[in-house]
Amino acid sequence: MNETNRAVTEADLHAYADGQLPEAARARVEAYLAENPEEAAMVAGWQTQNAGIKSLFAGYEKSRDADLRMVTSVVQPTSPWKIRSAFAAAAVILFALGAVSDRFIPPLFERPPLQLAESETLPKQAETAFLVYASEVRHPVEVFANEEAHLATWLGKRLAIPDLKVPDLKSLGFHLVGGRLLPVDDRPGAMFMYEDQGGERLTVIVGRNKENRTTSFRFASAKDVETFYWIDGELGYAVTGEISRDMLRKVAEECYRQFPS
Repeated sequence: MNETNRAVTEADLHAYADGQLPEAARARVEAYLAENPEEAAMVAGWQTQNAGIKSLFAGYEKSRDADLRMVTSVVQPTSPWKIRSAFAAAAVILFALGAVSDRFIPPLFERPPLQLAESETLPKQAETAFLVYASEVRHPVEVFANEEAHLATWLGKRLAIPDLKVPDLKSLGFHLVGGRLLPVDDRPGAMFMYEDQGGERLTVIVGRNKENRTTSFRFASAKDVETFYWIDGELGYAVTGEISRDMLRKVAEECYRQFPS
C-alpha cells in the first residue's frame, strides 16, 4: 500500500459512504478502495444501508419542508411583530388540523431528521448493556415500571433532560420493565428495558456527549444482537435487542417520536 492510501482511516470511509468528503479527499479514498476490494464492498454495503434507512424517515422531512414553504410563500412579514403574528397564526391553524386528524404532529415544531453519532462507542456500549442486563432475572433494572414517574424524573435530572419521558412501546407489543442509571461515554446515561409477551427483551439507551458529530443513521450487528443508533444534538440514542431489524426500526421510530428534542 502506498503512503497516500495508508492515511485512509475508518472515519474517512464512513464520511465517504455518507457523501461528506471534499473532492480531493474522495479521490484519495477511491484510490484506496480500488486497491482494497474487501473494504470497497464494505463501504458499498454502508451506502446501501444508509439509503434504505433515510427513506424510512423521509416523511418527517418532506412534511416539514412542505408546510414551511406554504407558510413562507403566503406570509412575508417585515417586522418582528409581524413575524411573531405570522407564526402564531400558523400554529393555531396547525393545531386545529391536529384536532381534526387526531394524528397530526405540527411540522413547524418537529425535530430535524435523525443523525448518526460518528463515534462507534455508542453501539458497543448499548450492546454490552443489553447483554449484561437483559439476561438478569431478579435485578434487570434499578427502578421497576410501577415507579415510572420517579424513573423519568430521576434519570432526567442525571442527564440534565428536564422533560425526559419513558417511551411507551405498548403499541409494538413491548411493555416497560424499568430502567437504571449507567455510564455512557464516561457520563451519566439512562437505560430503559422492555419485554414482550414471549419474554423477549430490548433496551433503549440515552447518553449525552458534547463531542457528537453528524453523518447518518446506522445499524450495528454483533452475532444475534442488533442495534439501531442515532444522535439528536448532544444526545445519543440506541435501541438494542435480539429482534428483527424491521421491528428494531419500528421501535427506534417510536422512541424518536416520544423523546424530547
